[in-house]
Amino acid sequence: MSNSDSDPDPDRDYETQIRDAFPELERIDDPDLADRVVEAWTLGLRRGGWRHVEDVPYAWNIHEVTNVEHVRGVTRIALEAAREQREFHGADPDTDTVAAACLLHDVGKCYEYTDHVDDDLVDPDPRYGGETIPHSISGYALAHEVGCPLSVQRAIPHFLGEVPDRTLEAELVKSANSASSNAITQATMGITLQEWVEEYSQTS
Repeated sequence: MSNSDSDPDPDRDYETQIRDAFPELERIDDPDLADRVVEAWTLGLRRGGWRHVEDVPYAWNIHEVTNVEHVRGVTRIALEAAREQREFHGADPDTDTVAAACLLHDVGKCYEYTDHVDDDLVDPDPRYGGETIPHSISGYALAHEVGCPLSVQRAIPHFLGEVPDRTLEAELVKSANSASSNAITQATMGITLQEWVEEYSQTS
């Protein structure tokens, strides 16, 4: 991989990128879980051949917003919603699960979007890069591979029908993803997420 040409430990550089890009990692109380989130992103970036985590776009045809910005937005929205659920409704969502799943819900774009950026940004491993597997499923697989708890794994697939049972935490991830995505498509293209899906036949 190209990252290894000049860096004797490319994963160390990825870890620095990831921790700098996602200050919301500090919202995870369990340091082991936070480390697993970083590890999943490291695997995704390395296998996808990305030069930098900020190079991964939000969507295949929306490059004005990075995937990092979207993931951070989803995490912030979901954690704020969890706070309201707790304080206003008396519910008890697990915020570590919510934060970790939000931070990982689009890590699979490291695999899926390798064909949608300039070649100088990415040098993917052909065993992983490409659009064959939707990013929410490959994101689940990465979380499973690094040993994230099942509660986090099952909250990552964010499209209807991908998991048989949706937890409160999974619903927070899904609704926050929709809220962030609608904001992005409206700000960049002047349309709703649903209009974007209908026009381009892909999901974010």
